Amino acid sequence: MRLDDRPGALARVTARLAARDCNVLGLSVLPVPGGVIDEIVVNTPGGCSPADLVTDLRAEGGRSVAITRADVRHLVDRTTAALRATSAALRDPSATAEAVRVILGADSVAPAEPGSDPADDSGHRVVLALTEDTRLVARRGWAPFTEVELARVTALSEVLGADHTTATAVVTSTGAGIVLRVGTPADAEAVADLHARCSAKTLFTRYHAGLRSLPRRWLHRLLQPPRGTTLLAMCGTRVVGMAQVIRTADPAEAEVSVLVEDEWQRQGLGTALIGRLGSLARATGHDRLVAWCLPAEVGFVRAATASGLPVAVRREDDLLRVTLTAGADRERVTTVPTEK
Repeated sequence: MRLDDRPGALARVTARLAARDCNVLGLSVLPVPGGVIDEIVVNTPGGCSPADLVTDLRAEGGRSVAITRADVRHLVDRTTAALRATSAALRDPSATAEAVRVILGADSVAPAEPGSDPADDSGHRVVLALTEDTRLVARRGWAPFTEVELARVTALSEVLGADHTTATAVVTSTGAGIVLRVGTPADAEAVADLHARCSAKTLFTRYHAGLRSLPRRWLHRLLQPPRGTTLLAMCGTRVVGMAQVIRTADPAEAEVSVLVEDEWQRQGLGTALIGRLGSLARATGHDRLVAWCLPAEVGFVRAATASGLPVAVRREDDLLRVTLTAGADRERVTTVPTEK
């Protein structure tokens, strides 16, 4: 409901509710021009109808009164709900509209049609530009949207639009601390040294070619691929592993590859790199990650399975196509064994 912002207004409302034996369980107050909007969660006794509450609230100056039935989930405070909604949108871009609906308390949020008006005069309908590619229409019948609420959506858009490719730390099975970060041209020498330390077998597993060293002309494309991202595993200033995610012609799919220095293999580093690639892929809208391996390459399949992403393996020609579902919850893992 909407109330005048003056001393005692809310106290009179709660006193009226107490007179009907209603127990107040939660309260949120949003300042708006000329007053406030109050959301009150109450436990009502038997025989107290919504019409009775509307009459009492209006008698104490309440306007734009709306009542809806609630359950225990509505007792979560708005900050917690907003954080959960933001987390869901970061994990899955398709959940952005629902996150906005939760943050605004809107009746509905849907993609905006091209040419949609910025808003209507009443404030019950707003068009929100979260990113360059995401515009949503939010509607709410019971009360107009407030500037405070719209500021929360602006904060959400800043979070969604931020660079989430910053460094993250992992610990290997031997207790070593490793930093995962995006590669830059300044890492060229360290990446060249990584390849020089790798055995011929490890290089063949990654490139499917007989390399003894990395051609210098490859360094720039490895560190700044034109259609993807390169992730480095750093032990101090030393690169001990790297992985790439590259866009394909299918917008839902990206191709991945991993290289880990011999002495760092079987310590969970490949698993950490693949898991981080899955997060990067979800953030850019990819649903699937695909890797091509030789039939004898069990290391990538083992690391991919340990990452927690659902894995499917099938043989195509003389290679194994390893598909990871990037948008899936880690609790739902299905591993399809390789063909013998």
